[in-house]
Amino acid sequence: MDRWPGERPADTEGIDLRRPNSARMYDYYLGGSTNFEADREAADRVLAANPDVVPSIRANRGFLGRVVRYLVDQGIDQFLDLGSGIPTAGNVHDIAHRLDPAVRVVYVDNEPVTVAHARQLITDVKQVEIVDADLRDPETVFERAGETRLLDFSRPVGLLMVSVLNFIEDDAEVAELVRRYVAQLVPGSYLAVSHSTAQWLAPETAARIAELYRDVNPPSYWRSPEQIGRLFAGMELVPPGVVAPSHWRPEAEPQLPPERIVYRAGLARIGDPA
Repeated sequence: MDRWPGERPADTEGIDLRRPNSARMYDYYLGGSTNFEADREAADRVLAANPDVVPSIRANRGFLGRVVRYLVDQGIDQFLDLGSGIPTAGNVHDIAHRLDPAVRVVYVDNEPVTVAHARQLITDVKQVEIVDADLRDPETVFERAGETRLLDFSRPVGLLMVSVLNFIEDDAEVAELVRRYVAQLVPGSYLAVSHSTAQWLAPETAARIAELYRDVNPPSYWRSPEQIGRLFAGMELVPPGVVAPSHWRPEAEPQLPPERIVYRAGLARIGDPA
């Protein structure tokens, strides 16, 4: 039986719910209810291969929260969240508005269930919008984000790429996308990235999870910590650098050692062009 909090949005009708979706699986891993039978079955197969996926994703979510709090403390009052996913506990605007209700947030996604559900949830929330756009098209993303009149790109922005670049297969395309986004931001902006890695997984476990995600929409791909670190080239990494997300400025003792976390994450300040 499919779950849906409240009335299912009409514009999700006609979506093929037989194929699992990465955003809805992520929601399921986090204990959310915006997912369907195919998503849960696929996620359970991933968990059978590696039960550490759930604590890894929760660590990833914790990283997002700490990054947002850190950036608000640094004076960042506007955020562009790419591939924001299904709205669930610990949304960017929820975290930021506890510190500063004036913070403005634009979410970006192109998965129909995500966009429809997000629009339901933020209908009455001030200073928050979601735009339907593909992160592979930075020009359209900036255009539609600008149309919301929430973000002023002449001022520093917190750009969030949390668990989203792993849905792009080509390494060169990922690096070029990051470059194009960063080029549009003024000095004093920040880039946060987290990305899945199989560096410390047994080869057969990594291969099994990769195989399962090939049948998911969109598929997900691994990258090494070194590849993830290179995405911050030319920027000033905030200590402790690129680490397991649970070990990025933790507020409590991490529950798992870093080698059991299948993500690496970091935050960097964007400086003046070289």
